[in-house]
Amino acid sequence: MLWWQEEDPGWYSRIPEFINPQPVVDIEMHKPKEEPDIVPALTNGTGTSSIPEPKTISENGSSVETQDKVVILEGLSTVSAHEEWTALSVSGQRPKPRYEHGATVLQDKMYIFGGNHNGRYLSDLQVLDLKSLTWSKVDAKLQAGTSDSAKTAQVSPCAGHSLISCGNKFFSVAGHTKDPSDSITVKEFDPHTCTWSIVKTYGKPPVSRGGQSVTLVGTTLVVFGGEDAKRCLLNDLHILDLETMTWDDVDAIGTPPAPRSDHVAACHADRYLLIFGGGSHATCFNDLHVLDLQTMEWSRPKQQGPIPSPRAGHAGATVGENWYIVGGG
Repeated sequence: MLWWQEEDPGWYSRIPEFINPQPVVDIEMHKPKEEPDIVPALTNGTGTSSIPEPKTISENGSSVETQDKVVILEGLSTVSAHEEWTALSVSGQRPKPRYEHGATVLQDKMYIFGGNHNGRYLSDLQVLDLKSLTWSKVDAKLQAGTSDSAKTAQVSPCAGHSLISCGNKFFSVAGHTKDPSDSITVKEFDPHTCTWSIVKTYGKPPVSRGGQSVTLVGTTLVVFGGEDAKRCLLNDLHILDLETMTWDDVDAIGTPPAPRSDHVAACHADRYLLIFGGGSHATCFNDLHVLDLQTMEWSRPKQQGPIPSPRAGHAGATVGENWYIVGGG
């Protein structure tokens, strides 16, 4: 078996050694306070609704502070806030177990694409309706005339890719495949036609890779790091303009993060790109790096509180002014 056909346990068997290659500096990352957005509730058909991170809610004329917690509305009058995990009761055929898959939320649905199952790459597209909490498989086809797996009219199986929602569509960027191309492939999925298409891009595209981070910043996608088809770790930076579909190879100043894959990234205040964790072939990281997207300068922010342990393959999600890091190994 070739390495891309067998499950590689490398990212979760690395020695958790802490690496701190550069000093930290104190930087300011403040976002002007805005009025809280009104977020529609997600109902599961039982009369219970979950509202992501409202700052305040009103109950019988009283304002209740939620402090970035998950707020549960039970019935019409009972309100409680908590920070506990809850196993949701879902219906429909659940997707098979997997890792290194892509996930994104578009409108009131969460899409899961591809991944690795028992050492085999997947190409299925699954969707969870966030209102009814029902799983279903999407019968997605590849748009005629594209070169990717043209004989079967199906998207090639992949893992380690990134799924990013933008407008009323979403993109699948990069990822490991059985027959890797020389450069990153960008696919677009239209949920209205249930069709994949290969996006034609311009400029110099990045080398093909998996385990990278892809972050939506305005109308651009910022790609950092990952691991190429030869298992060489990367720490390069590229930007794809979604309006012109043109790649830009960015030369940032300062000391970038060490080459890594399976890290997480987030954008703060529409200006700062945050990179946390990830791993090399021998170790995991728990360092935090910030790229100022206006000055294109890397820095290490001063952190407070208990720093998360070194990890790779974890997940991250921003809720309000908080960045939640979950899992990893």
